[in-house]
Amino acid sequence: MVFALEFPPIGEIVDWKPFFFGLNKTGLLFLMSTLFTLILFVAAGRKHALVPKGIQNIAEAGVDFVNDNVILQTMGPEGLNWSLYLTTLFFFLLFANMFEIIPFIQFPATARMAMPITLALVTWVLYNYVGIKNQGFGGYFKSALFPPGVPKALYILVTPIELLSTFIVRPFSLAVRIFANELAGHLLLVTFSVLSAALFAKNFLVVVMPVSFVMLVLMTLFETLVAFLQAFIFTILTAVYIGGAMHPEH
Repeated sequence: MVFALEFPPIGEIVDWKPFFFGLNKTGLLFLMSTLFTLILFVAAGRKHALVPKGIQNIAEAGVDFVNDNVILQTMGPEGLNWSLYLTTLFFFLLFANMFEIIPFIQFPATARMAMPITLALVTWVLYNYVGIKNQGFGGYFKSALFPPGVPKALYILVTPIELLSTFIVRPFSLAVRIFANELAGHLLLVTFSVLSAALFAKNFLVVVMPVSFVMLVLMTLFETLVAFLQAFIFTILTAVYIGGAMHPEH
């Protein structure tokens, strides 16, 4: 029998057919991410122990992590008003990413572009709203398009770049970053999974199989880290953009 590996086409890997009123696997995973986030904080909020334990400890640690490492580092104390939104955003994306390593699911919901671009556009609306609210319509666009300290002769180059970067490219780069990383990681895990299964099925190659299996385990651990980092990066960039609109001098 001829030994051959058959990898599923990328369209089959990321294209999930609707199964209930237009809802597909990706949509279901996002609903589950929302549900898990709600359960985490509702359950934690019902406990009022002075020394947190269990789910309360996880929730409080998550809030402290976002406050200390995201908000205070990028927005200052004034940004703590955004703690609820940014913490929710972080956990929602973390749960959506973590589905990649859950057996029988093994698909990060953010490997489809719809939700990343939606959240990126929400960020775009928020930081523009905050900028206009804090600086006024004219003041916001002036500070964004004509950065202070730049020689006036350079505005002919700087202003078009700032226009593209701040108002057009930024939301797409924010969305593509998490989408591309999660999709690439998913494809790597699929590759090593197929390789391990194929080699396991071939008796004369069973000696080689542990190598691919070890790589699969290592890649799974690596993708766990990537899932956390991508949720963190999306959240901290959202905070950076909102903080920049609040404090244009920075």
